[in-house]
Amino acid sequence: MSSNYNFPRNPQEVPLIQTEHRLIQTSIPAPGTKDVLEGLEGVESRSMQGQMPIVWDKAKGWSVYDIAGNKWIDFTSTIFVVNIGHANSHLVSSVQAVLEKSLIHTYAYASKIRVEYLKKLTEFAQFEKAFLLSSGTEATEAAIKLMRMQGQKNGKRKLGIICVENNWHGRTLGAQLLSSNKEQKEWIGFVDPDIHHIPFPYPWVLGGASVEEFLSNGLKKLLDSGVDFDKDICGVMLETFQGWGAVFYPAEFVQGLERLCRKHGMLLAFDEMQAGFARTGKRFGYEHYGVKPDLLCCGKGMGSGFPLSGVLGSKEVMDLPEIGNMSSTHSANPVVCAAGLATIEEIESLNLVEESEQKGRLFHEKLMAIKERFPDRISYVLGKGMIAAMLFKKPGSHEPDGHFPSKVCELCMNKGLLVVHTGRESIKLAPPLVISREALIEGLDVLAESIFEADQIEK
Repeated sequence: MSSNYNFPRNPQEVPLIQTEHRLIQTSIPAPGTKDVLEGLEGVESRSMQGQMPIVWDKAKGWSVYDIAGNKWIDFTSTIFVVNIGHANSHLVSSVQAVLEKSLIHTYAYASKIRVEYLKKLTEFAQFEKAFLLSSGTEATEAAIKLMRMQGQKNGKRKLGIICVENNWHGRTLGAQLLSSNKEQKEWIGFVDPDIHHIPFPYPWVLGGASVEEFLSNGLKKLLDSGVDFDKDICGVMLETFQGWGAVFYPAEFVQGLERLCRKHGMLLAFDEMQAGFARTGKRFGYEHYGVKPDLLCCGKGMGSGFPLSGVLGSKEVMDLPEIGNMSSTHSANPVVCAAGLATIEEIESLNLVEESEQKGRLFHEKLMAIKERFPDRISYVLGKGMIAAMLFKKPGSHEPDGHFPSKVCELCMNKGLLVVHTGRESIKLAPPLVISREALIEGLDVLAESIFEADQIEK
């Protein structure tokens, strides 16, 4: 259930706050915010609107500052990008070193930093080869191409791809065809008959039903429609978890799909945009399922704020395109390679995989305590490691509530905490992995306080 919530643009009087991690010293939104937002709306597509009315001025670690010097605890990581923290000093110095060398772009020409990064990336991810791009949706498109080229090589009569309902893979043509949101892909004007969707095993749908039986029923519908897995399907694409609500699959579901792929000569691909680079308490989110994908699509936390994405896989699959058949203008340029390398170095030197797992326990323990405090408001707390979502319902029912979490987001903003406003029944939470435990707990206390106040307002 979505909600069209209008955050205030004019300054509102709010309690002033000063703690070690938060500073609210003006009305919110801060004076001057409205002018900046209106100026932006005059020159930028409205598709970029929808988040809370804050004009960011700087960010460091887990702190975000606006144009008036107000300071927020960041539970967004700018949508799971700055896993190693905003303006990480090692990242900044690594990029500065490249800029000072005066080598910003090389296209397909080699550079030492390119070799160094790709060696580090493939070692870290435990894949043989990688292809670098600029955005996550490009990585998804490249994976579609590789899966279908592999299908052609193997003599498949059709180049079908199995996806999961309500998964999200990006906003370009191929990526949106993989998604099942009909409204958002109406612009395409057609439906690819070789892209198939099976139901997602939501906990509220499964109930006590067998995961294996649920998957079997979904696959049987494809078989009944005339699909032959041996001849008509070249791959399966999975979003590691459904991003809107941090909804993970039961491991048995993914393991069943892996067996299907191995049996019928299909490639298993994971869209790890939100899940990769230590976010879930593992190097990559797919590790929670005990499987090994053939293709791994990465982005967001891969470049820590720099436009970097990629697809990783075996030599056999990654070398399917001939020279020049799969390239990207900004692929592997020295600046993003330096950022990508610094990101992995920080994950390793700061032990962020283990930190994410350990802090994640505290994170989810506190979130579950909040859920127990507001059982009429919160239906689920989902996620793993340092990614979580709270799903809200209308009191006295199981009906999703899209309005209430928007009000909670606004109250959090007024109190010095930034959370991810989804516009539907969920609030997403993903602090930088370097956040201190003290700041993490303080942020969670603010979240609980905001839920309480929103509940009182509506009563």
